[in-house]
Amino acid sequence: MNREFADYAAEESGGRVVLALSEAAHLASWVKFAEGLAGESASIILRGLITVPADRSLSEGATPARQMREAFDAISSEAVQHDANEISVDFRPLAHILDSFRADSGHAPIDLLIVQWAGPRAPTGGLNTNEILRYAPSDVVLVCGDAPWDAGGPVLLSLRGGPNLTLGVRVAKAVARDASITLFHAARSTKVPPGMSALMRAEPSIVRSVTAVSDIADGIIHEAHGHKAIIMGAAIAEGASGDASDAATVVATIAERTETPLILIRARSQEEVTFHSPRPRLGRAGTLSTRVDRWFAENTFHSYEFSDLRALLALKEKQGVTISVGLPALNEEATVGLVIDTIKRALMDEVPLIDEIVLIDSNSTDATMRIAADCGIPTYQHPEILPEMGSYRGKGEALWKSLHVLKGDLIAWIDTDITNIHPRFIYGLIGPLLRRPQVQYVKGYYQRPIKVGDQMQTSGGGRVTELVARPLLNLFYPELSGIIQPLSGEYAGRRTALEAVPFFSGYGVETGLLIDLHEQFGLDGIAQVDLEERVHHNQPLVGLSKMSFAILQVFIARIEHRFGIPLLDKANHSMKLITQTPERFALDIAEISDIERPPMVTIPAYSAARRR
Repeated sequence: MNREFADYAAEESGGRVVLALSEAAHLASWVKFAEGLAGESASIILRGLITVPADRSLSEGATPARQMREAFDAISSEAVQHDANEISVDFRPLAHILDSFRADSGHAPIDLLIVQWAGPRAPTGGLNTNEILRYAPSDVVLVCGDAPWDAGGPVLLSLRGGPNLTLGVRVAKAVARDASITLFHAARSTKVPPGMSALMRAEPSIVRSVTAVSDIADGIIHEAHGHKAIIMGAAIAEGASGDASDAATVVATIAERTETPLILIRARSQEEVTFHSPRPRLGRAGTLSTRVDRWFAENTFHSYEFSDLRALLALKEKQGVTISVGLPALNEEATVGLVIDTIKRALMDEVPLIDEIVLIDSNSTDATMRIAADCGIPTYQHPEILPEMGSYRGKGEALWKSLHVLKGDLIAWIDTDITNIHPRFIYGLIGPLLRRPQVQYVKGYYQRPIKVGDQMQTSGGGRVTELVARPLLNLFYPELSGIIQPLSGEYAGRRTALEAVPFFSGYGVETGLLIDLHEQFGLDGIAQVDLEERVHHNQPLVGLSKMSFAILQVFIARIEHRFGIPLLDKANHSMKLITQTPERFALDIAEISDIERPPMVTIPAYSAARRR
């Protein structure tokens, strides 16, 4: 059922518009065009297309994805949904975007798709023109050439009628602004199509031109002189991938023979909207290695992307969430005051992004608790939290119990021994949670200088990570092999995710959380953020040895669960440590094992407190 232009007067612009761009240049102009086309009531969702050649690793898209995210985040427009903007890194990223807005995708439907188009002969986001037109779930506007909407100018509208005509006039007005629009019908006769007549009655200011031509492409190119853009209707070729139709040939010829920007449009007919047959998914296939590379490119952030604290605060208020910071501590009197003061001043006093900071102490014997209390924050000793559950030593125990006293919907934990503390250690972790609704857990990573003797070397920290954790992840959990620092002590998550997984009581807490949260929420539920540099007190080698022993046990416990092979019940949980001093040369025995605490949501006292 074709819609004549007269019917268009009753339609309203607006709705949900997806703007898919391969480059961030002239982004403000693109958004202005989308706003002019869609109307004031529209919401605009930005989608970035990072297309990686098939013979390269998708992980190479991480840097261009970050650059495009920065441009997206910087755009100032009430119509742009900043918490919905995403970058797709793929061999066929536009295929993923089309898939994500299918009727069965779970996303709200969209009304219009605007694409920065590479032209009729070249792929755009990995898809040819016919695939875009065939699989788009909405009206489509494909724009090829330099941004034609920085200033108004005359526009050539070459259409016959039907649904494309109504959409074409909207596009022409958005491009021309107050300049003239020439409605040109190039055909082998001068008969005026009915839709054209209806349009002239509804829009008398539009110039009508009907020309009989032997070659349609030649006619359009000749008429286009003096116009800033050509707008044409699109037709889908019969094949699944070819552009073999006469209309497609005309479009390709015009694109090759003129430098005038070309805009191709296609309005979905009512029959397509109501009766369209199920369409196959186009993208996101690939090997495990490819999926990890894609995740690395799309879910690796830098803390400076979230340094606009006012913008984060606006997102927080829009989403109606609260944010807590938990500080696990054991004898950190030298640094804990600086950590608290830095975070409190920047993220509570100057910009109220954080709702609470709480110290969770593990029976410090120095002034850690007193210093924290003097800074004006609540302090707890973790053995006193949920006393009916008993208590174990270890940072993981403190984190697990902190869920009971922290009130926020989003929870960030950082260690209290950081000597170069900066607010980015918090806003860098919180930012992805506020910007990306699907992200449940964020890991920090950083450069880790190491002190050797009296000299500080720029790298060399993270020895257990590189010698134990990452090799084991690559062996048994390759889907997590893109995590740069799985053992980092700085991470954040949604309460609903954190309360649903167990916590190991000691050194294995980071390993267990990473594996279990991945099992629950998948790889796309995890992100990582560059916190730049972290300086802290490096542990002696014997301490790292004990840490490794505990982490290995957590890996084995999870491998048991995954593969159903009992191993730990036959393993030794004591470790002989070599003591070699001028006074003593011997083997000492240390019992090292982590207790696995159940998901906090299963604890009755916790559930009762949350209900209150």
